[in-house]
Amino acid sequence: MTDFRQQALDYHQYPTPGKISVELTTPAETSKDLALAYSPGVAEPVREIAQDPDNAYKYTAKGNMVAVITNGTAILGLGNLGPLASKPVMEGKALLFKRFAGLDSIDIEVSHRTTQDFINTVANIADTFGGINLEDIKAPECFEIEQALIERCNVPVFHDDQHGTAIVTAAGMLNALEIQGKKLAESRIVCLGAGAAAIACMELLIKCGAQREHIYMLDSKGVIHTRRDDLNEYKQLFANNTDKRTLKDVIEGADIFVGVSGPDLLSPEELKLMAPNPVIFACSNPDPEIKPEVAMAARDDLIMGTGRSDYPNQVNNVLCFPFMFRGALDVRATAINDEMKVAAVEAIRQLAKEPVPDSVLKAADVKELNFGRNYIIPKPIDPRLCQRVARAVAEAAVKSGAAKIDLPENYMQD
Repeated sequence: MTDFRQQALDYHQYPTPGKISVELTTPAETSKDLALAYSPGVAEPVREIAQDPDNAYKYTAKGNMVAVITNGTAILGLGNLGPLASKPVMEGKALLFKRFAGLDSIDIEVSHRTTQDFINTVANIADTFGGINLEDIKAPECFEIEQALIERCNVPVFHDDQHGTAIVTAAGMLNALEIQGKKLAESRIVCLGAGAAAIACMELLIKCGAQREHIYMLDSKGVIHTRRDDLNEYKQLFANNTDKRTLKDVIEGADIFVGVSGPDLLSPEELKLMAPNPVIFACSNPDPEIKPEVAMAARDDLIMGTGRSDYPNQVNNVLCFPFMFRGALDVRATAINDEMKVAAVEAIRQLAKEPVPDSVLKAADVKELNFGRNYIIPKPIDPRLCQRVARAVAEAAVKSGAAKIDLPENYMQD
């Protein structure tokens, strides 16, 4: 672990501090180049944009630029360490945008006194970018922040900790249930955790067919039920009229367990109480709610997913967010709506059913991958994800009215 720590520090320090930089896309060698790039030539696109703001997409990098914005109040599993400490994570997000979707991205860390200060700051700079990716903002403030920015901004705003997690979870879950011979609408669901990711996951599963009354959500105080008087408005949406109070109470007979909470919180004894052929998504990082080897020792009829890359069925946001923004920006979407999220779910889950290219097998260091218990969701390194998800999202944006332009000709075609 000490060796890995030093490797991580060296990775971020050498050969140049950080993970991203700015590169030029046009010549800047001659006096004429500079006259075109800046004064006096730059005045011409300025005039064009002043006449029609949409010309910013024609003459600037806006249409290929995403801002990754945070206040550092919920950094990975490390908690509230402040905006500056979050910068390596936000640079990492920018790296992923570029690596997987060819999107330029810049990180912005905001210091503020009130939630409204943060909202105002982001809203006031939003038009600079084609889209806003919110990241590592704690609940429940993240809900208020995202909703306010969606209402105020003319570009798509997407809190990845909520919706990216939800999209990938839903895609894997629908495939796992299909393999297990179960239907989402008939499944009893236990969700351990009640923060941003948990609430977004459950809301999207409901949009995909789950029944709200079949969901039992737990926070640090136990089952969220109607007789509790300490619930915020977001938790209240999942308050059950039930006498059950503990994880052990609600896990009995459950078909699905989704963990977005903390390590080792689901015991083998509790797992054994679940219905036949259960689906377990233990997504706490770096240590899941129950380790796969422990779960498999307890029963052999389950399908297991985690947030880790060293186990099968990794529930990883990188399967989603770069391509959500790629598709949204390419049709100049003004928002990322439910139709676009569900389209991403379907595109991701269907890709897992197709033959896997040799290049992906080699990169994953495996001999074969076939749709089944140990392969319910594509690998993040699958190059087909960009094409499939971006096109599905763009098509949904156009069809739902969120797009400002039609799909480009032959967009993301084979």
